[in-house]
Amino acid sequence: MISFSDSLFKKLWLTVTATILITVLYSYFLSYLFYEKLYVDIVEESLLDEGNRLASDYDGGPLTDEMRQQVEWYNEKSESEVFLVSNPKELSACLPYSIDYETLIGKEEREQLLKGEHVLKSGFEERFGRKILAVAIPLLDNSRLEGIIYLYVPLAKISELTVDFSFLWLIGGVLFIIIAAFLGFKMLHRLTRPLAAMKQAAEKVSGGDYSARVDIQSNDEIGQLARAFNQMSESVQKEDERKREFLADVSHELRTPISYIKGYSEALETGMIKDPEEKNKYLKLINRESGRMVKIVEDLLELSRLDADEYKLVKSPFPLAQLIDDFIIKYGPAMKNKHISLSLDLDPDIIVNGDEGRLEQIFQNIIDNSIRYTENDGMISIRLNKHPYGCMVEIEDTGIGIPEEDIAKLTDRFYRVNKARSRADGGTGLGLAIVDKLVKLHEGRMEISSELGKGTTIRLYFPVIE
Repeated sequence: MISFSDSLFKKLWLTVTATILITVLYSYFLSYLFYEKLYVDIVEESLLDEGNRLASDYDGGPLTDEMRQQVEWYNEKSESEVFLVSNPKELSACLPYSIDYETLIGKEEREQLLKGEHVLKSGFEERFGRKILAVAIPLLDNSRLEGIIYLYVPLAKISELTVDFSFLWLIGGVLFIIIAAFLGFKMLHRLTRPLAAMKQAAEKVSGGDYSARVDIQSNDEIGQLARAFNQMSESVQKEDERKREFLADVSHELRTPISYIKGYSEALETGMIKDPEEKNKYLKLINRESGRMVKIVEDLLELSRLDADEYKLVKSPFPLAQLIDDFIIKYGPAMKNKHISLSLDLDPDIIVNGDEGRLEQIFQNIIDNSIRYTENDGMISIRLNKHPYGCMVEIEDTGIGIPEEDIAKLTDRFYRVNKARSRADGGTGLGLAIVDKLVKLHEGRMEISSELGKGTTIRLYFPVIE
């Protein structure tokens, strides 16, 4: 059994419904109190107005029979009870209060009447079963209290006056709560549906299904969360695909040299090869393939270290032209063997802050590829010049070139334009992936342009020390 605490939707819906219910009840009781106060104020104002109108007919002197008759006539016509008395003590015989006359008009209230001010009285009368509201209006003649006009009215119970009001409130309140709860249900269901979808998608991702996505239905925080989840899921999927491809490529790359080594070693072991020259040839092939395996493993370890966040370069300032001049010398025999000419145009004043060993590794991987894919009698040019970025190293060859659609994939691991040729020449397909990592670690960038059959140009941009 699922409890309410297990669902965010249920929690929110109960919270919204409870809030609406409390708000409706609070509004009802608040309006009830205001209505009651308004009713009492109106009755009080009405009594004062009636009393003041009657008092305006008094011209002074003792109370006349004519005025008494006028008040009695008004009493018959008015909804309130009206009395005209000469002495406050006479009120005890006229009023329905359950209090004695000594306290009805006390000393302080008499003083108030003598000042020409009216007196408000209220009390509960058992025979009416409700409160009585009364007003005493003084009739003064030269500061002498000649009489009192007394008006009172039983206050109707608020429940009697508000029965229709309460009934309408009850119907309206119930309808409002039902409609609000229904709309709240719909709204919260729409609001939490992406969260439920994200929960299901997260469970799929944790189970290995990285294709799970969430529909984005809004641009609010939940929509942004859904978008971020989709981006995360897509990144995880791509990373998983890269890992699968990487493992497949590693298996493929290692399978070939391993099969060669296994086949050649078995042939030698079983004595199938008798000719010493043939044996020597097989041993060379085994040595070549084992060296290839060592190179692949070394490059993989190198990439693994470069991928790690803790990998640090040992940087120092040095002239980049001098580094290129020194390292290119070792390629002399390889270039001479293929009759490749070399052109150097290096600015000796460019100083970079970098790791000399790693920068040499960058150039070495690029030059290895240039020599490997440049035919006999070709040419390699290396130029170093100042650039708005800092400096630019341009390495151009007249090799076989690269198809345009393959250029963007050259830094992918194990990617080769011509896999058969790369294996024959001993390439691992990891060199440019390493170069790309090292260039970025030096806060630089790399651009590759090529034209099939005409050659390839690689441009490296590095910051410099001014």
